[in-house]
Amino acid sequence: MSGLNLDDFATLIERPDPGTRRAAEERRERTGVAPGALGRLDELGEWLAGAQGAVPVKPVERPKALVFAGDHGVAALGVSAGPKGGTKELVRAALDGESAAAILAGRFGVPLRIVDMSVDCDPDELPAEVVRYRVRRGSGRIDVEDALTAEEAEQAFRAGMAIADEEADSGTDLIVLGDLSVGGTTAAGTLIGALCGTDASVVTGRGGAYIDDLAWMRKCAAIRDALRRARPVLGDQLALLATTAGADLTAMTGFLLQSAVRRTPVLLDGVVTTACALVAQRVAFRAPDWWQAGQASDDPAQAKALDRMALNPLLEQGVTVGEGTGALLALPLVQAAAALAAELPERGVRS
Repeated sequence: MSGLNLDDFATLIERPDPGTRRAAEERRERTGVAPGALGRLDELGEWLAGAQGAVPVKPVERPKALVFAGDHGVAALGVSAGPKGGTKELVRAALDGESAAAILAGRFGVPLRIVDMSVDCDPDELPAEVVRYRVRRGSGRIDVEDALTAEEAEQAFRAGMAIADEEADSGTDLIVLGDLSVGGTTAAGTLIGALCGTDASVVTGRGGAYIDDLAWMRKCAAIRDALRRARPVLGDQLALLATTAGADLTAMTGFLLQSAVRRTPVLLDGVVTTACALVAQRVAFRAPDWWQAGQASDDPAQAKALDRMALNPLLEQGVTVGEGTGALLALPLVQAAAALAAELPERGVRS
């Protein structure tokens, strides 16, 4: 996998400015609001101040919901509630404004961008701007074969980086990151299980539509077999993604790392985005400082990965539908934190 050196990210990614974060904390103390009275809103305001490098915090005015889409070959084993190759219909529903994420994005006035990385359909069936970065049609069945070739993995990773640059250059000030897939949570569970060194049963969740016990057992067996294939490449994160992830998860990992380079804060959604974040943390240990976990989805693999990254979910609504839906619910909380951090007047410290 020549031409892409992931080690560079560890040097390029810096932490949000700690001096600015301290200045934001000192400003909050001068408002006279008692310490802890605003709960996690104080922490969020200080996080935004460090990410923006600004005190008072600037309002979050140009957020965007960004969803990476792809089909996974492992869905052929019956590990998901949706059918193999069913992602196209999910994408169409989102584009038509009929999905949960699309409805919330419309309600909150947030643009929704969908990026097809590996949807299993003819590219002519989706808009040109959606398929522009597509790497392939579907992915390999990760229990018995690689999801991607080495070249495809690098292409997908670079696509994620390019999209991060596009969003930063366009003025997007916060990303709500989501996924659209059938079989994606199986790939996510494999990544988390491999990186956390756990057994398949520990990281096998019920998916977005709560599969029954038989499907859960099939999913657990698929993750078990995929873990056997993942462990030999644990030292090479791009090879790990090629082996067990797919183009959508690989692109999300590149996106998360390049967004941290570009100092763009990100709200993570469910287990799939969290799995990508865990891979990105392995590449650059400072990268998680640029992310917040929007919500806890009740997936055991997500909980394990968030604990590993020391990320505490903003909400615990158990939303598993994906597409960034749960993280969108947390967006108003972040915007409220920005408004309070910026607009509460300084009155001196209460006695």
